[in-house]
Amino acid sequence: MRRLATIVPCALLLAGCGLSMTEQRKYDTYAPARAWPDGASARPLSGGTVAQGDVARAAAAATPPPADDALLARGHARFDIYCAPCHGLAGDGDGIIVMHGFPRPPSYHEARLLAAPAQHFYDVMTHGSGVMYSYADRVDPHDRWAIAAYIRALQLSRDAKVAQVPEAGTVLK
Repeated sequence: MRRLATIVPCALLLAGCGLSMTEQRKYDTYAPARAWPDGASARPLSGGTVAQGDVARAAAAATPPPADDALLARGHARFDIYCAPCHGLAGDGDGIIVMHGFPRPPSYHEARLLAAPAQHFYDVMTHGSGVMYSYADRVDPHDRWAIAAYIRALQLSRDAKVAQVPEAGTVLK
């Protein structure tokens, strides 16, 4: 009797294991459905529905973080990974891909990009430009701002004078 009490539940459990997800009752995409008054199986989104994470992502895109040493260090690391292969380590547009026949990207040190706001670099990383594809799915918003800050630091360092950084005079001596 005890053996039968063990075998019957195990047999019932194993009998239910053979069903596949493809064998369940479900509506095909856009199939008519009698369960709802409008007869559609695809349900409309409720008013005010926002994809999970979109509000925080939009806030991160709208407001750059304050520039500090940690942000620049993060930007430098991310720049070396994502940007340097095309733009080069100094941002001159002479990355390794140019040597392999790809189009030369613009230098960050040309007048047009020196005058561009940091938001421009953020937007190009987000949406792409020319032959550069979007990095929105590869680089999170905070890292895009970090890269933009590092690009700005690269631009400023190119023509920097010791008089613009007074404490540098004591470090260099």
